[in-house]
Amino acid sequence: MEAAELRVGFVGAGRMAGGLARGLLRAGKVPASSIMASAPSDRNLGAWRESGCRTTHCNLEVLQESTLVFLATKPHVLPGVLQEIRPAVGPHHVVVSLAAGVTLQTLQRLLPAGTKVLRLMPNLPCVVQAGAMVFARGSSAGDGEAALLKSLLSSCGLCEEVPESYINIHTGLSGSGVAYVYLFAEAMAEGAVKMGMPGGLASKIAAQTLLGAAKMMLETGEHPAKLRGDVCTPGGTTIHGLHQLEKGALRATVMNAVEAATERALDMAKD
Repeated sequence: MEAAELRVGFVGAGRMAGGLARGLLRAGKVPASSIMASAPSDRNLGAWRESGCRTTHCNLEVLQESTLVFLATKPHVLPGVLQEIRPAVGPHHVVVSLAAGVTLQTLQRLLPAGTKVLRLMPNLPCVVQAGAMVFARGSSAGDGEAALLKSLLSSCGLCEEVPESYINIHTGLSGSGVAYVYLFAEAMAEGAVKMGMPGGLASKIAAQTLLGAAKMMLETGEHPAKLRGDVCTPGGTTIHGLHQLEKGALRATVMNAVEAATERALDMAKD
């Protein structure tokens, strides 16, 4: 299936769905006229129409008008949605679920046998096309479907195929990890405010510091420990600051946070 002939549908039109759609549009991957989104009310659909996308209140219409369908509803709503759309799902569809905790096994059980299903886990920065996404494919999805999804979503950030068992880990690392980084940025900025810098400037510098550090990790391929060591000079400011972080058990606390969020994701999958 070539991107040029794709018709993309979103069942659910919330923030994450909108971010993925904007990435496709900005990269010129799919024309707005080939994107349709459904939602129960008009609350989220106005922005889609302003972008030139088509909208509807009927989930079945999305299936009828699309070949690649993103299921972007809340997890507790998804089983009912799958029951509703099941009669309209055909062999020409590629179905991609964004619902946390809903396994490929569950998706395949609730959709017609042989449906090409993939499970995608994005994170919030997808809305500014700087996301980190992983996906796993179901038993009927082949290399072509995986390559198509990766090609399309590269416009929204990093997109990697992984075993399904990694998806809950990704949730703890990156889905929830965005909030850990915001908390760290807030703490950095508040430290600067304590020392006399205005809050707005401190927040801007903290954000740019995180952005620059992340870019260096990605572009150099160096281990973060190596990059951290490069900043430290004997007896300098950085090693004194790092000593305080180590005394506060930052490393162990962050590892515990990733573990706790991953365990919660695993628990949600069992519910």
